[in-house]
Amino acid sequence: QVQLVESGGGLAQAGDSLRLSCAVSGRTVSSVSMGWFRQAPGKEREFVAAISRSGYPTYYADSAKGRFTISRDNAKNTVYLQMNSLLPEDTAVYYCAAKVNSANVDRWARNYDYWGQGTQVTVSS
Repeated sequence: QVQLVESGGGLAQAGDSLRLSCAVSGRTVSSVSMGWFRQAPGKEREFVAAISRSGYPTYYADSAKGRFTISRDNAKNTVYLQMNSLLPEDTAVYYCAAKVNSANVDRWARNYDYWGQGTQVTVSS
């Protein structure tokens, strides 16, 4: 069993930065592939970024490329999503997810096995 706990969300203004954290327990981050997803009100959950079990490669949605960076700290067993140049359209609940049976990066939510409870990010213009 893998438990995921997100933190770091909050209120931001357009252009600001936030760093989301996903604390992993039950498995080491080096043994799972991880992803970040988000869901805005009235919209479906969408892929944001992913990192493979080995830490490379990483994979980003077009909306995240150049602004967001996914990384991990093996010593802290934590995965991060650094979000820069935030836009109002980044407003959503952000979820981290773990995939235990494959080493590959993956943009499809249905392939992830475990999910956190989510953290709200609100960006004002």
